[in-house]
Amino acid sequence: MQSTSASDTPFPRNRWSVRALIVDDDAPIRELLCGYLARFNIETVGVDDGQAMRLALAEERFDVVVLDLMLPGEDGLSLCRWLRAESGIPILMLTARCEPADRIIGLELGADDYMAKPFEPRELVARIQTILRRVRDDHDTPRTDSRSSIRFDAWRLDGVLRQLQSPEGLVVPLSNAEFRLLWVFLERPRRVLSREQLLDAARGRSIEAFDRSIDLLVSRLRQKLGDDPRSPRLINHPSGNLLYPKGP
Repeated sequence: MQSTSASDTPFPRNRWSVRALIVDDDAPIRELLCGYLARFNIETVGVDDGQAMRLALAEERFDVVVLDLMLPGEDGLSLCRWLRAESGIPILMLTARCEPADRIIGLELGADDYMAKPFEPRELVARIQTILRRVRDDHDTPRTDSRSSIRFDAWRLDGVLRQLQSPEGLVVPLSNAEFRLLWVFLERPRRVLSREQLLDAARGRSIEAFDRSIDLLVSRLRQKLGDDPRSPRLINHPSGNLLYPKGP
């Protein structure tokens, strides 16, 4: 278990504006990223496996996790699933495997973005900044809907705590994209929305997207809401490129 930290560099603590956890078993890549991100006021801690990732998250606060897909022992997909069940921290996945299936699975499990190796470090910085800007905008921008929470079919979505509460009172974890998409559905009940509209709402145009990304988000929401896709009660899929909720 090895770790690398940009905080080892001789700069004052208040220099840092963002904290990132880098999970990658390739030590040269970790060191390169830690050094490069430090140039953009991103303090980094680098670890090489899932055990070290959990320990770091338990001991410190991070704004984003950059997670490699191919790790020794517990792989990145399993760790992504665990992270999403435990918190809403943004996840950017990295992989040397460029198969579309890997990307789809990562997004299905709740990753906020995805980059294939090799990549330009500056692009990684841009994607981290975009993810965090979107998250902060969500927290700082008042909702156009005056309600701080919305109830539907015995469920409750809290817009302040960003939590989905089941009819039994249990909190169901949502990724940032899932939360944004569900809120959009609930703000616009019984309205037909195009994939493009939903993509803008859920991920933002600055995030690279592909045709199935919204379908994957809708599928994940259905699973968490217990909404049978063969006979949906909450989220309908009436035709090839239109989606709409039946509404609360």
